[in-house]
Amino acid sequence: MARWCAGQGWPVHPLAPGRKTPAGNCEACRAKPHPPAGCPCLPAGRPCHGFHAATTNPVLIDAWWSATSSWGVGVACGAADLIVIDIDAHSTHVPDRNRLLPGIVIQDSVDLYGLASGFDTLALLAALRRQPSPAHDETTLRVRTPSGGLHVWYRNPHPATRFRCSTGSSSKVALAWQVDVRADGGYIVAPTTRTAQGTYVREGPARLPAPLPEWLGEELVRTGHVIPSPSVRPHPVSVSRTNSRSRTTIDAHRIIQLLLLDVTACSATPEGAAFTEKLNKAAYTAGGLSAAGRLDLHTTRSLLLEAAHHARPWQSARNERIIDDGLAAGSARPLHLQGRS
Repeated sequence: MARWCAGQGWPVHPLAPGRKTPAGNCEACRAKPHPPAGCPCLPAGRPCHGFHAATTNPVLIDAWWSATSSWGVGVACGAADLIVIDIDAHSTHVPDRNRLLPGIVIQDSVDLYGLASGFDTLALLAALRRQPSPAHDETTLRVRTPSGGLHVWYRNPHPATRFRCSTGSSSKVALAWQVDVRADGGYIVAPTTRTAQGTYVREGPARLPAPLPEWLGEELVRTGHVIPSPSVRPHPVSVSRTNSRSRTTIDAHRIIQLLLLDVTACSATPEGAAFTEKLNKAAYTAGGLSAAGRLDLHTTRSLLLEAAHHARPWQSARNERIIDDGLAAGSARPLHLQGRS
């Protein structure tokens, strides 16, 4: 399984025999703890420091598992561009309804009788978004855990956006109660790995992860799972000042530039910020100016898509719909700046 995972481009590392935790560090590393980046074992090809040692190198993989065939297989999620939804089914006290779905108020009229696990909270979240539960997603790799839980594997369709791990019990960053997220800074147990509790078994027809559903990506953004990246300044619209440009054309570019800045500024807020209204206004105005011959429609659409993706990268399909609808509506009424015709 380690070689198969590496063949998919997923870096792997050993798990301790019969356990779901990484194999222990070597004696020297245990005696003198140090950061993984400075560990001499990693350059030497020794699997210290858990997922930090993960590799796709077949020579190392063969050497590691030949030496200890009882090792399980862990996959470093971040390096593999994987986001795994880890659904737990632990028997424990159910918290107050306000802690089941962080950031979402569950009205008293919603009957929660029988809710007992992450399967239930994830299904509730999906139902509120009018989407099927990922637990039933047969298009993607799913792995049943020995404890009765389920790992739902997804591929990150936008690798430039990074996600952090979380646990469903966290009071800071969590998707849902008893639903963990495995992403950057974490690992997941590969199917066929055996532990003292049982074997991780692939479930359903899919053998590979599907792209993370758009709605689920939006939920990860909403719940604070995005790892902040260095601030990206929006590309300004180039305005030519040659004599061949009319004053109204220059004004048209300035108008669109300001509207694009409004759209990109929404990146500072994971949700809300009137993003849809701002994007629709920019597209509608661009459509009118394009119909009046003041903007190139193809170029402007590309700029709109770039700005929208910068602000809301996890709803690309929705961004395109908003832009195309706005452009179509605006194109029906050419905008000459002096007034609509």
